Amino acid sequence: MKIHLTSVFVDDQEKALRFYTDVLGFVKKYDVPMGGEDRWLTVVSPEDPGGTELLLEPDRHRAVGPYKTALVEDGIPAAAFAVDDVRAEFDRLRGLGVRFTQEPVEMGPVTTAVLDDTCGNLIQIAQAG
Repeated sequence: MKIHLTSVFVDDQEKALRFYTDVLGFVKKYDVPMGGEDRWLTVVSPEDPGGTELLLEPDRHRAVGPYKTALVEDGIPAAAFAVDDVRAEFDRLRGLGVRFTQEPVEMGPVTTAVLDDTCGNLIQIAQAG
């Protein structure tokens, strides 16, 4: 068994697609109209295009707003992405104007930082080892 798909709830799919591709560096895998303005919109790592997909899911369900608000208020990331070098990625992303809520912090064998994805979520980047 392996993880095939996971999602983050976004307030604007087009804005999310630009951020996750143009800024974070993922690549679009699927973009399928689902009726109205909703799309089945997934991105993947360019390093593993057949790997786990991230669904940029519309956040219109009534439960999502309070959920996202509580996570952000408590500083809890909605997702975590592995990087080879958190400090280098932090510098690269900050140079692109990304806002971080947590600068790189070493926690034992893991270094993490937390960024704002511009779509209502906090995202953690993490480096193990």
